Amino acid sequence: MKKLDESNPEPRGELQLRVLAMPTDANPIGDISGGWLVTQMDSAASIVANRITKGRTATMAIGDMSFIRPIKVGSVVCCYAQVKSVGRSSVRISIEVWSRMPEDEERQKVTEAEFVYVAIDSNRRLRSIREA
Repeated sequence: MKKLDESNPEPRGELQLRVLAMPTDANPIGDISGGWLVTQMDSAASIVANRITKGRTATMAIGDMSFIRPIKVGSVVCCYAQVKSVGRSSVRISIEVWSRMPEDEERQKVTEAEFVYVAIDSNRRLRSIREA
C-alpha cells in the first residue's frame, strides 16, 4: 500500500473544490464517510480533466488511497489538484484533500490519490485530446 506523503505542510496544486461536510455526509459513527470524500475528489479531478480535454471525460482509474485522519461534521473540505501528465487520450491528476474546522486556521491533510481520466466523444468512445 502506498504511504501517504505528510512531509509537505502545504497543499500541492490548485484549489479546485471547497465544500462543507454536513451531517448527512457522515457514517454511523459520526465521521464523514470515505465514499463521500472520494466523490468530492473525483468531482475536483473531473473539473481539471474536462478543462484540459476541452470536453467530456470518464474516470478510468483511482490510485491507492490511505486516510490519515477522520473528517468531522462541519469541516471545510478542500480538494487541490495537480496535473501529473497528459497523454494522447488520458490525463493523470493528483488530488490532495485538506480539512479544517471553520473556527480554526490550521488545516490538516486528510488523504491523497491519483485519478486517471480518459477523453470520450458524444458516443462515449475514446477520443484524442488533440481533437478537442
